Order: sequence, then structure tokens, then C-alpha cells
Amino acid sequence: MMGARLARPASPVYHGGMFVIPGENLPPGFAERLDDPPVAAAVPRPASTAALLRDGPDGPEVLLLQRHRRSGFVPGAYVFPGGRVDAADADPRLVAFCDGLGPEPEPAYWTAAVREVFEETGVLLATDADGQSILGAAASAPRLAEAREALLAERATLLDVLESHGLRLDARDVVYCAHWITPEAEPRRYDTRFFLARLPDGAEASADAREMSDAVWHTPERALELFHAGRLPMVFPTVATLESLCGFASVEEILDSFRRRRVRPILPRLVRTAEGVGIVVDEDERP
Repeated sequence: MMGARLARPASPVYHGGMFVIPGENLPPGFAERLDDPPVAAAVPRPASTAALLRDGPDGPEVLLLQRHRRSGFVPGAYVFPGGRVDAADADPRLVAFCDGLGPEPEPAYWTAAVREVFEETGVLLATDADGQSILGAAASAPRLAEAREALLAERATLLDVLESHGLRLDARDVVYCAHWITPEAEPRRYDTRFFLARLPDGAEASADAREMSDAVWHTPERALELFHAGRLPMVFPTVATLESLCGFASVEEILDSFRRRRVRPILPRLVRTAEGVGIVVDEDERP
């Protein structure tokens, strides 16, 4: 995740192969801080994010949520559902309620990704005691809404929700796809694991209006087109993830492809440019 503000990308966004955040879209003094970097970089906080995918008439579509302008992190940007990994996400009892977890990263990143998707979209990737998805059943909607509100109000943990409703987390259609670390020059840093998740049949996403001001489904190609036109503000890891999702015919094809890929950590560098601040990813780190 990148902490710099990106209200509306100026055109062009790329200069000489470098992704550039225009100076007018940066917080006051941000560019100048690069001239005097901190002696010790801030320790990145663990975080998870998940791109929800569905098959659409023009190909696979991805859900993007717009953060409120008053948000403390990338205000106004379109992002995937996500946030910090909490201590409760690492509870071994919660992990025991999960099916389909991959060998990496640590289970807490997976459970955090599923929790954030539920909190921010209302989509709970879970099955009932019979192994069936609960999202297509109209009778489950009120109790899921209550559980979501309890999570958001911190009156319950995800483990509480699963135990009280007789559910299990279902990560069989969740795939680990990227690992981004915020550049060392930024004061707010995250160690973020990116996932892809298929939207279950019958599920509908509903953004939490307290954190998000908009929710849109676009093909990756259309989202990038709108971004380059200055109509869909996004930060670099989101853009890079969308670029990696282009050219596929179905969600199944995307998930199959990424299941076979090796995920390497990516730690971009920030450099001053005449236009603002450039983001550089070394060739051997590129996704």
C-alpha cells in the first residue's frame, strides 16, 4: 500500500516507464521529505486486501471501492477491500474454522482478507454445516447484516460470528496473488498481502457507507482506461494488480493462472521527479 494521496491522476501517469504521482496530488511537504529520509524506516504493519471477481458480459470484472475524502489513508482513491491484520485474525481457533487456506502466507493474512471483505462489502466467504454457501439464501441476509454490524462496531470477532451461526470460512476460491511493502520513505507503512476471491453465486456486494463513498464493478481493462483518463483515481499497487488481471476470459482462468505463480515481495522506491514523485519497482521484483 502506498500512503501518498492521489486525488486525481494527472495525464500522463507514466513518464519514461516510471509511475509518477503529480506534485499537486501529494500531501504538503511529502516530496521534500524524500530529500531528508528517516534514519530508521517505520516498521510496516501487516495488512491484507482482496480483489473480488465475478464473470461479466464483457469478461471478468473486479470490485473497486472509493474511500471517503476524509479517510486517513488514500482518501478518494478506488481500492480493493482490505485493512490491517488484527490480533484476533491469528487466533488458532479461528484458523480451525477455515477451509482451503494455502501454504503461504500465514493464516492471519487469509482470515484478515476474508474479514475485511465481509466488513466492507457484506460478502462473507463461508459455508454452512452442509458445506453450502449461505449467500444465495434470502433468509440469511438479516442475520448476516447483524453479524457484519457487530464486527464493524467491535462487539464481536469473526470467530464469534462463525461459532454463533454454525459457519466455516471458505477460502477454496481465494488465491494469494501479490505482496507489496510500502516504500521506506513513507511514515505510514504496510506489509500487504493481496488476494483474489471469486464472488459466490447469489452474493451481492454492498459497500459500508461509513468508510466508502462508491462501489463499482469494471473489467480490469475498463478500470485502467478510466484511471488513465483521470476518472478513477487509484494508487500504484491497485493499478499494477489490475494490469496483471488483463487478458483473461473468465474468473476461473484468472484463479487457475495465479495458483501456479510464485509470489515475491515487492518493495518500491520513491524518487523525486520534475512532475512530482516517481515510484520505481526493480525489474526482478515486478509482478
